[in-house]
Amino acid sequence: MPLTFRQRLEMRIARLLAALPPRLQLRLSRKDPVVVDGQTLEPEIQLQLAVLERQGNPPIETLPPPQAREEMRRRALPAGGPTLPVGDVRDLTVDGATGPLRARHYAPAEPGGPHPLLVFYHGGGWVIGDLDTHDATCRLLCRHAGVHVLSVDYRLAPEAPFPQPIDDGRAAFAWAAAHAAELGADPARVAVGGDSAGGNMAAVVSQETVREGVAAPVFQLLIYPAVDASKDYRSQELFREGFLLTQAEMDYFYNHYVGQSDPTDTRLSPLLAEDLSGLPPALIVTAGFDPLRDEGEAYAQALREAGNVVAHRRFAGLIQGFANMVGVSRVSRDAVVEMAGATRALLATVAAKVPATH
Repeated sequence: MPLTFRQRLEMRIARLLAALPPRLQLRLSRKDPVVVDGQTLEPEIQLQLAVLERQGNPPIETLPPPQAREEMRRRALPAGGPTLPVGDVRDLTVDGATGPLRARHYAPAEPGGPHPLLVFYHGGGWVIGDLDTHDATCRLLCRHAGVHVLSVDYRLAPEAPFPQPIDDGRAAFAWAAAHAAELGADPARVAVGGDSAGGNMAAVVSQETVREGVAAPVFQLLIYPAVDASKDYRSQELFREGFLLTQAEMDYFYNHYVGQSDPTDTRLSPLLAEDLSGLPPALIVTAGFDPLRDEGEAYAQALREAGNVVAHRRFAGLIQGFANMVGVSRVSRDAVVEMAGATRALLATVAAKVPATH
């Protein structure tokens, strides 16, 4: 989607600020270094947060969902940076729970193959976000992980509240597993991934497919996932204000998506599942200044204790949403490139799970 003049200007300014020396970034933020819980916020992230504060953008939680979605798109498109070329990109439709869903397929330019397929669910609290807001993230994963990426535009709340996005995620994964070869991907290596709310969906798809004995992911990439809606963690107390994702915004998402549903439902809180054994290998990525940090790390520990293969990486100086800042933040881009490289390595070691039943 072409950027407006304002968006192009915002992107150029942000890229210039990201290239400044850290000392100058701190001076421009007009604040001392931010140190919380033994971690130091990356200076370029501190400056970007200061700039956002000065811009006076309307808080997401003050907007009706349709306007909130437009506001996220307005912010996300310049933050993704210039379009990164990959082998091929095309829009298509895949199966949802009640009808077709929009999706976008990214094919790697690498020789060899067939390469694995990563089914990706975008973040946004199940209320905002779409194919375009996460286009830059998917392109980086495609290029640096050497994978096909199928980004799924599942239905959003409040029009489609819990558990309808989960149902769409399940249907889209089943479609991808059945059509991987048609996409040019390796049907024996279909993985799942997502960020924040999308990380929740990826975790639930992994659990439910394994439990039901149907075609399951061979790997799960969970980027700062929301995995326990039943309680507050210490990281929520520490980072509920001032680090992009606020408590008010989380409440807004929760109220639109969850409503009166039971927060201990394992589709909302996959960390609470009674049996976590036998799940696909997982790479769980957390950010040091993220309210969701501790629940993501608790999930990594629970998976490990259940006997699963788990790699965990905390980017101590980053915030929730860094995967959407790859075009204007060098440290964020480096983090996504690193997780893509780890995804490539882990996918090279896994084989498909054979369904117990059909």
